[in-house]
Amino acid sequence: MSAELKAVPRAPKRLPLVGHALPLLRHPLDFMKSLRDTGDLVRVDVGTLPIYFVTSAELTHELLVTKARNFDKGRFFVRARTLVGDALPTAPSDIHKRHRRLMQPMFHHARIAGYADVMAKRAREMADAWEPGQTIAVDEELAQFSVGTLAETMFSADISRPAAEAVISDVPILLKNALVRAVTPRLLDKVPIPANRRFDAAATRLRKVIDDVIAISHQQGDADCQDLLSTLMAARDADTGDKLSDREIRDELVAIMFAGTETTASTLAWTFHELASHPEVEERLLAELDDLIGDRPITFDDVAKLEYMDRVLKEISRMHSVPLLMRQSTAPVRLGGRELPVGTEIGFSLYALHRDPRLYTDPERFDPDRWLPERSADLPREGYVPFGSGNRKCIGDGFAWTEIVITLATVLTRWKFQLQPGHTVKEVASAVAHPDSLPMTVTPRKG
Repeated sequence: MSAELKAVPRAPKRLPLVGHALPLLRHPLDFMKSLRDTGDLVRVDVGTLPIYFVTSAELTHELLVTKARNFDKGRFFVRARTLVGDALPTAPSDIHKRHRRLMQPMFHHARIAGYADVMAKRAREMADAWEPGQTIAVDEELAQFSVGTLAETMFSADISRPAAEAVISDVPILLKNALVRAVTPRLLDKVPIPANRRFDAAATRLRKVIDDVIAISHQQGDADCQDLLSTLMAARDADTGDKLSDREIRDELVAIMFAGTETTASTLAWTFHELASHPEVEERLLAELDDLIGDRPITFDDVAKLEYMDRVLKEISRMHSVPLLMRQSTAPVRLGGRELPVGTEIGFSLYALHRDPRLYTDPERFDPDRWLPERSADLPREGYVPFGSGNRKCIGDGFAWTEIVITLATVLTRWKFQLQPGHTVKEVASAVAHPDSLPMTVTPRKG
């Protein structure tokens, strides 16, 4: 280890052998936020592996944008390859560039406009199923909703159900163990404890059901189908004419399900929670929906016009972001005043960044108006990156945002959500920071 790296301050509460694994596992969100108190570049030990966390907006921007060519996916994503192979979230740069180019048409503005009809239909079906005074497990309801909606846009209707059912049962198991596997030694993966057995079984089932769906699609050969699977199967590299193999398609679809369900469900759940806790925000949001949409169904063209809705969701996304991401240096690079050799593991937390008091006044407070132009003008662009930044920015951000807005507009105009007296919602770290449980009672707004 170089003298410069040895001089990087180490986070407190390190224990022999396990390093900082215990606070990372027990209180990951608080631990991530605490690192800024040690410095802009902080050493965290996971067992005997040193990980250097960047904790400032400036260094995060260097990592993700200005010096991104010197980094590739780190330990967190390498560990995820057992599930999704070399899909977009985990692929090395050369594969990532090719796959992203092939997949980009699936998330084009015009294609998302077509998916909006499915999103609105499913949101109406969900709202139609509730009864006045019913107590709903909102977190669970929205998880099933986001999975079903994604499955219906990914696969043709006649084969979407088994895929959706597999994701509903298996993705929560995989997400629950993803962070644990990222911060524990690889050798523990093979220990036959219940958590590992559940993870391996869920991964096997999910991959198999997607393989079966791909096989059925080959048999049907529906060239006119506009779902995500058909788009991937038909995609050709513009330069080489190459297409994705069935395994590559499977891995990309599993990755989309893995990344695209919890973020949407969590954002929706936190929004219902915050609106119930802040009735003045809810009233303003309902007034905007009434002025722009009235009694008609929301359309794709409405999404960009809902300015207050946009501010509310920006604030939700700020407060409940991704807890942990990682990169690894692929070339010697200077970061935070230190020279990093090849193979250095770098960690960063969007959750901690978005709650940094150096960037945000009273960062723990829910305040949509902090996103008014006159108030957010001084916020550096790199201080708000809910979908990442640079060439690794989430490819599905437009899809997710459209689904969230359409769902909220459809549901909020029909139902009022009330918190359960005496129930305290806790924030849990997973792929994103999500509520542990969110029971709420619904009452109709009209009639």
